[in-house]
Amino acid sequence: MVGGRNADLAPSVAVKLFSAGTAGCVADLVTFPLDTAKVRLQIQGESKPSLEGQRAKYRGVFGTIFTMVKTEGPRSLYSGLVAGLQRQMSFASVRIGLYDTMKQIYSRGSENAGIGTRLLAGCTTGAMAVAFAQPTDVVKVRFQAQVRLPESGSVKRYSSTIDAYKTIARDEGVKGLWKGCLPNITRNAIVNCSELVTYDIIKELILKYNLMTDNMPCHFTAAFAAGFCTTIVASPVDVVKTRFMNSVPGQYSGATNCALTMLIKEGPTAFYKGFVPSFLRLGSWNIVMFVSFEQIKRAVIKCQRNWDSLL
Repeated sequence: MVGGRNADLAPSVAVKLFSAGTAGCVADLVTFPLDTAKVRLQIQGESKPSLEGQRAKYRGVFGTIFTMVKTEGPRSLYSGLVAGLQRQMSFASVRIGLYDTMKQIYSRGSENAGIGTRLLAGCTTGAMAVAFAQPTDVVKVRFQAQVRLPESGSVKRYSSTIDAYKTIARDEGVKGLWKGCLPNITRNAIVNCSELVTYDIIKELILKYNLMTDNMPCHFTAAFAAGFCTTIVASPVDVVKTRFMNSVPGQYSGATNCALTMLIKEGPTAFYKGFVPSFLRLGSWNIVMFVSFEQIKRAVIKCQRNWDSLL
């Protein structure tokens, strides 16, 4: 991504991959409860037909978090964290770490890549990341959707992350680990284009017009804008992805069927279920991730320089 006049020397691909994966994990650690609340709100209403006058179990992001802590304990907010961190190390590293490289390839080395080139680079790295990380995303969503009620003595769907991988592969076949791959590719093409391209362009404009220096306030502003744009564009696809990946075998014939079922049974507003937690999560996730990404890149380059100076 674009740097200012006083920016460090361009980091290598390996540095970008490491920095992106690590920054993704840091962002997940901070925002995971919001993501879990978002998943619970998105799947609410799919298990049983809503009865007239029946109150929804979860209401709003903070109401959802409060209900989960009260009924399932604080640990439920971090259910699926291990799979989430596995996902970020394989997912964020590819979709964010390779973005600049793909942009250079498509622009044939030009420093002034057009918006079409940036969108194409974002779509490419987003699709590549899903191909690598889809099993971790499936397990993460299943864990987040899993309700834990200690007093009821109910059996949990999965006992551990490894058990989840094994159970899904055994009961649903290896294909089950890539369940929802198509809607996820669609979602991440949209997310990457919205997130990375918005961040890239806004950061570039801020530096071009000398509104800020290439430092934390600049990164914060560009990241917040990227999170807002991404939430508006990607929410409908995100809800369908979550519903489909969490569904039992045979519940939906495909992602399109899942979307149509939601539209018929719950109306168009169902596609924006969990919008507030999605925005809170994506906004905060983008801020933490991009600020961490820029700082980790610089720290690694500084360490490399110090190491080279000692040799």
